[in-house]
Amino acid sequence: MESKQKTIVVVAVVTAFSLLGDSMLYIVLPIYWKEVGLDSLWQVGVLLSINRFIRLPFNPLVGWLYQTLPLRTGLMIAVVLGAIATLGYSVAKGFIAWLILRGLWGIAWSFFRIGGLSTVVYYADENGRGKSMGLYNGVYRLGSLFGMLFGGILVPVIGIHYVAGLFGCLAFLGLPLLMIAFRDKNENKQHEYKKQNIILTQTQNASYKASIIISGFFITVFIQGVFIATLSFIMERYYGKEVSVFGVVMSVTFLSGLIQSVRWGWEPYLASRFGHWSDGPKGRLPLYVIALVFVGLTFGMVSMNIWLPMWIVITLGVMLGATALTTLTDTLASDVAKTTNVVSFLTIYSIVLDIGAAVGPVISYVLITVDKGLMYLYWSGTGTFLLLAGFWLVVYVNKKKTSVIEGAYNG
Repeated sequence: MESKQKTIVVVAVVTAFSLLGDSMLYIVLPIYWKEVGLDSLWQVGVLLSINRFIRLPFNPLVGWLYQTLPLRTGLMIAVVLGAIATLGYSVAKGFIAWLILRGLWGIAWSFFRIGGLSTVVYYADENGRGKSMGLYNGVYRLGSLFGMLFGGILVPVIGIHYVAGLFGCLAFLGLPLLMIAFRDKNENKQHEYKKQNIILTQTQNASYKASIIISGFFITVFIQGVFIATLSFIMERYYGKEVSVFGVVMSVTFLSGLIQSVRWGWEPYLASRFGHWSDGPKGRLPLYVIALVFVGLTFGMVSMNIWLPMWIVITLGVMLGATALTTLTDTLASDVAKTTNVVSFLTIYSIVLDIGAAVGPVISYVLITVDKGLMYLYWSGTGTFLLLAGFWLVVYVNKKKTSVIEGAYNG
């Protein structure tokens, strides 16, 4: 593996270590909330979402800091903040203490998100950026998989405080890894980086940049917000609190976690594959349009009361398409970042996506209280994905026409 590729992988692994504690909470906090001194379940909901809202005002500050700090320094700040927050879970009692720690984790994630995307832009090969972005996304999301898996296994045995302490200590392993990955010769790459006008002229257009950001927003609203926030709710409404799958009886919460963990398991391979395919001669847009159409055709069906095995297959299909969409959208954003101020653009991109992730659950739980609100919610997602597919198809066709005209002119 090339040294530049190793740097991207190391940053992804460091991020995964820090994600262990955060991801564990989504599985265990709704069950063990009394053990950490909470008074009500509504406090659990606030704690699991406040880290997203806290990122909105802090992302611009973090982006500004990355303009002046070396990339390694920003990522090391992320590790320290994330590890302190996770270790704090092992001793904190009460809502206010946990609120502060979750806010601290939100700031840490701002450093991780902007720093991680910037790492891919700086260190990925020009013809392999899609593969590098997919590899980065897939590897760091293993932190979510192992955090949920080992958190769910260990917390009932040794308690949430000891598991949080263990995960916090593991997060500190990121510091020596970053020191090794960003040696002097690599550290200078951020400062030596120069804009190269080798991306199609179209990617330098302000409307094109805005289109990528808007697409990312809606994809995040419906995938990270609506889909993840309501999956357990849909299963309980249609199939009850316990379900039987191939003769095995399990709770819907366990099945929901199992289904979502499947995605984190396939991400390292499939995200890299999708990115690699988009690096091909036809570019990213054809695959992007196909993914949007595929998710659009399946997304609304998640809200239907159908045979459970078929519903699971459809849900996995949506998650497969989501892997492609998130990888390709991040890669398109990194393509644009190469032609402009990297950190500034990625900061704006991260802010908008965080807004989408924050408003998605809010919209969901407002609409599902309305008669047929669940159907409206998911089928509006279908309409949105198909509209986006139509828009990007037009962009691709126009780009092809422009290339033909320019080729004829230059010939």
